[in-house]
Amino acid sequence: MPELPEVETVRRGLEQLVVGRRIVGVDVLNPGSLDAPLPLDGLQVTTARRRAKMLMLDLDDGRCLAIHLKMTGQLVVRNRTCVDESDCVQVGSGADRQMEGVSVAGGGMGCGLQPAQGAQTPYSTRNQVSGYAGQASAPSPAQTGVPPTAVTFVENLPADASLVGYHWGGGHPSDSLIDELPDRSTRVIFDLDDGARLFFNDQRKFGWIRAVPRDVADGWASAYGPEPMDDDAWPRFRALVRRHAKATIKAALLDQHVVAGIGNIYADEALWGAGVHPASRVGALSDRALHRVLDEAAAVMEMSIDLGGSTARNYVDAEGRRGAYLDFARVFRREGKPCLRCGTTIVKTRVAGRGTHLCPKCQRVRNVQQAHQVH
Repeated sequence: MPELPEVETVRRGLEQLVVGRRIVGVDVLNPGSLDAPLPLDGLQVTTARRRAKMLMLDLDDGRCLAIHLKMTGQLVVRNRTCVDESDCVQVGSGADRQMEGVSVAGGGMGCGLQPAQGAQTPYSTRNQVSGYAGQASAPSPAQTGVPPTAVTFVENLPADASLVGYHWGGGHPSDSLIDELPDRSTRVIFDLDDGARLFFNDQRKFGWIRAVPRDVADGWASAYGPEPMDDDAWPRFRALVRRHAKATIKAALLDQHVVAGIGNIYADEALWGAGVHPASRVGALSDRALHRVLDEAAAVMEMSIDLGGSTARNYVDAEGRRGAYLDFARVFRREGKPCLRCGTTIVKTRVAGRGTHLCPKCQRVRNVQQAHQVH
């Protein structure tokens, strides 16, 4: 399921390619995927916003397209002026391509367009041994073996760079991001005034698009807890999480009303970075420990956005590059391997009903019950 960093990266792609465009046609292939009582034809997309895992495309009639990708949702943009493969930039297809001074690079989620020479920009990530928070940069690509992911957005391309066509996709990693569309997973198609088409794909049909007044969407958004990267996240998070004293800290982190956007991957990574056992009860943790968990969650999310999200499969993602984050994960899916902090073997157990990765030495339970007793 896409988590906050993945959805934020999708939002950035939509901001580049869809904001400012007008909808000139809508083809609904699955009625349950789009709820729009009034026509959308002729409306302009003015803003691309996000709250937690919900995307919001504001329209110039005062409405908003609220979009939730749920488990298998995707948003894919295809430029219809791309007549054949030789004319088209397929963002993130793997090997770099050259087109009027622009290269298209694979390797991680994020923006897939960059200057042909590709300046290397330090990752905004954190210390890979003692946690994520508190350090300006992460290991260099040379140290990790992962290609550089420094890129520029479409709006920053050279003035003479004219893209004849492009493929762009973000969301659940599947072949639909790169295959011919529409396909069996396509639920809604938006035709845009620049000739591009925006496809909403969803294999399991759990995702949705709802055209509602903007204040209604804002009301939905207000129900979420603070996001870890918010400037005022700590006092709001503290007040909300303290209401769940008997809950495990991992269960609290997964509760979107307590803190928004954290899923299983980022919960495990944040708790490892903070040195807190996922099965520790909230009431047994000090404010200092809770603050450290929130800081680590913010740091790991910032890193994930920079590196392209957590998708572990080799498909294009938001603006075209494969998510590289799991190449940098410090605990998630590292069971049986040594902890990068102390060398103890990472174990996988279940906490809050979810598969959970932890170091039994660095992360000790802060309450009477042991981790294997918590479900």
